[in-house]
Amino acid sequence: METDELAARIRAGERRALARAITLIESGRADHRAQAQALLDALAATPGSALRIGLSGTPGVGKSTFVESFGTMLTGQGHKVAVLAVDPSSARSGGSILGDKTRMERLSRDPAAFIRPSPSQSALGGVARRTREAVTLCEAAGFDIVLIETVGVGQSETMVAEMTDLFILLMAPGGGDELQGVKRGIMEMADLILVNKADGDLKPAAERTRADYAGALKLLRRRPQDPDGFPKAICVSALQEAGLAEAWREMQALAAWRRETGHFDARRAEQARYWFAEEVRRGLLARLDHDAAMRTRMARMGDAVAAGEIPVARAAAEMLALLGTAP
Repeated sequence: METDELAARIRAGERRALARAITLIESGRADHRAQAQALLDALAATPGSALRIGLSGTPGVGKSTFVESFGTMLTGQGHKVAVLAVDPSSARSGGSILGDKTRMERLSRDPAAFIRPSPSQSALGGVARRTREAVTLCEAAGFDIVLIETVGVGQSETMVAEMTDLFILLMAPGGGDELQGVKRGIMEMADLILVNKADGDLKPAAERTRADYAGALKLLRRRPQDPDGFPKAICVSALQEAGLAEAWREMQALAAWRRETGHFDARRAEQARYWFAEEVRRGLLARLDHDAAMRTRMARMGDAVAAGEIPVARAAAEMLALLGTAP
């Protein structure tokens, strides 16, 4: 399919064309990368204005159940919701079972929703290699809310905050010790902490956990992009769909305040700068992977370092000099 035709179909909201375009941008083939860039250039004239929401949490906390219940609530209010669900990949094969879409059976049948599972492959940060470009495609297709579900919580998972407007952290009841587990890095990124599974016998534990997190958030340094009372912790039950409306009101209030005060656009600009630098870094690494002479030199340097013939720092400096990036 020609680039112009594919772009036109995406603007028309064709789900099959959108799925095909995401497959194209996720491809590592050189010819596909060229086509993907041409497609993104063609869609650049229609910038999206979707609210981008990142969602992270420990495995088993109920992210998929929350996304399905939350997404169904949003489509019921007239929104068009795109879900980019990133699954952890095998370190050996790079494959993934991509089970998130299977769990979201009800949302996957919703005509106002689009779910795209992708393997994280070798990418860090809890997102797939081209998740940010997939967000651009979803916005061009007319989706006004894009949910990015990451693979889990960790120090490297904070990259999702660099491509979203709101970063939501989903936690489980009885997680007093999890304050230590998630560390300050992930806590400082969160705009809203949702304690899930606040139902049945777990409801009292969820309330205590919410209070623990609320107290911990007050100890963090105040961020300029937050109004009074943010970030905050709320109890929700994705299974019983309780607390979802309150969580959505808080997200809307925070996004509206940031738009009014200029923080929203400033953050988008910072993110664009970040991803420009990231693409340059990835391009330099790609040269090492795809240039035969560079691979040979890397292997030779690696052997010398392993044999103790040259210090690691000096070997790295020589390789960077070859790439023309020596400081």
